[in-house]
Amino acid sequence: MTVKFDTRGIPVADREEVVRATVSRTLVPLEIDYPPDRGPVTTKLAISDLTELTVWSVATTAVKVQYTASPHDDITPSLILGLQLTGSCVVTQRDHEIALRPGDLAVWDSTDPFVIVDGNGLAQHKFRIPLDRLALPIDVIRQISAVRLCPDHPISDLAVAYFQRLASRPGAFDRPGGELVSQPGIDLLRAAITTHLDAAELGKEALQATLFVRVMDYVQSHVQEPDLNAGRIAAEHHISVRQLYRILAAEGVSLGDWMRTRRLEGARRDLALAFLHDPVSAVARRWGFIDASSFARMFRATYGVSPSEWREYARQATA
Repeated sequence: MTVKFDTRGIPVADREEVVRATVSRTLVPLEIDYPPDRGPVTTKLAISDLTELTVWSVATTAVKVQYTASPHDDITPSLILGLQLTGSCVVTQRDHEIALRPGDLAVWDSTDPFVIVDGNGLAQHKFRIPLDRLALPIDVIRQISAVRLCPDHPISDLAVAYFQRLASRPGAFDRPGGELVSQPGIDLLRAAITTHLDAAELGKEALQATLFVRVMDYVQSHVQEPDLNAGRIAAEHHISVRQLYRILAAEGVSLGDWMRTRRLEGARRDLALAFLHDPVSAVARRWGFIDASSFARMFRATYGVSPSEWREYARQATA
């Protein structure tokens, strides 16, 4: 379930109190500082609860948040992954301090105080994971807090792309099966941490644990290419086709159905664009369908109308 929150619908006098209550309930209890000379408090939140993984995106005029880690806080001990969106913020926890710039990843946890400061207002995606689900020793957590994860490492690039996609499409979590992204996200974060520490004994299974995430990231990136198939995907990840299907089946994914659905959805979106005048056959090719007649049959079977009928209906509805 995804909940969106915007202070613009709240009386100015009540905004600070409402923001603090919302943050305390959905992330951790924070002291939040707003600059008194920059106008009314402004905060936008999008919160998606995936049971084991909470996705929490914020853009706010607050310039400092502080967590005091009170023993009376009734919260599950958790790790928080931060993905910086714009500007630059400074995260401090224990004896570590790190400046985060757009695209940087860092983690901090709820077992000790932390401070986040950005003089221009905070803009981050945050991902909260219970420490027991991450299954890493507490000394590892303390070692990695307020440290930029895997700078210039391929697994960091994968993590940024994956978590950025999760946070940028909150509506996707409301669909059946949306909660299935939770475990791959946890596995990917564990792999990023152990890779950063070069902890062989902890990270020896990191590549295997994130294989499903890496496969699906690859498929998503290349889904419009007509030659994308199981053989190519398996070769790209140095596994057999049989192993590929086994990995996908374990996550409830049928490769052919998944690709066909994404391609049809993409073509359907393009056909509804009033400014796009490409022939239906060109739209079909752009989304990996070589045979226009086969595309038309699949489109009608899925949506109940032909591609041309859908284009006409969608454009009339928005005229």
